[in-house]
Amino acid sequence: MLNGPAAGVYIAVASVATLAGAVASIAGFGIGSLLTPLLAQPLGTKLAVAAVSIPHLIGTVLRFAMLRQHVDRKVFVRFGLTSAAGGLIGALLNARFGAVGLTVLFGAVLCFAGFMELSGMARRLRFGRKTAWAAGAASGLLGGLVGNQGGIRTAALLGFDVSKEAFVATSTATGILVDGARMPVYLAAEGGELLRQWPLVAIAATGVVCGTIAGKYVLGRIPEAVFKRVVAVLVLALGVYMLIKGAA
Repeated sequence: MLNGPAAGVYIAVASVATLAGAVASIAGFGIGSLLTPLLAQPLGTKLAVAAVSIPHLIGTVLRFAMLRQHVDRKVFVRFGLTSAAGGLIGALLNARFGAVGLTVLFGAVLCFAGFMELSGMARRLRFGRKTAWAAGAASGLLGGLVGNQGGIRTAALLGFDVSKEAFVATSTATGILVDGARMPVYLAAEGGELLRQWPLVAIAATGVVCGTIAGKYVLGRIPEAVFKRVVAVLVLALGVYMLIKGAA
């Protein structure tokens, strides 16, 4: 465990947290994907997941406050609620599956989604009323199984024909539901250790807030035609990373 981290650790956490907040403002995910591997080095994976959930919730709530008027309510009801329910079920099933296999599965799903969007095939696949429920449940279930909701949720949302602001806002609203359900569990299990690591958590939260505010202005400058390709590249990159991690 980390008792007295060096200044370099604080600088790295602040930098990555700022980048993660900005990426999440643009793509709708990224805080957990970028911060968790970094904090896992000094804290261990279990504590890192709990620690990252705090800046993740703060950044998600802030992002929602800035974009709440853009939430697509139809997509949120059809996709968001089932995504949150699927995520909780997946989290409960997580212990029954091997970590390596889930990591590879996660990477493969993200690579497929990124390829579909970049190739143009995703634009011929739009979710209707019935398939939206299934897409939300499936993305949530996979996200719960692999412990990372945002990437898979974003990959599934690429199939919906919504504006970039609605895309990020709806993904963010869904993320709040999942965070609200999992945070009490983390606090109950790791509350004491999290309190001892409060400087690191506070720095991460501050970086995420700064990045979220900056990223909001970047989002407004990205043309609609370019937005989904940017998100697809980020999803594909995360998928490749997870495949490499699972194969290592």
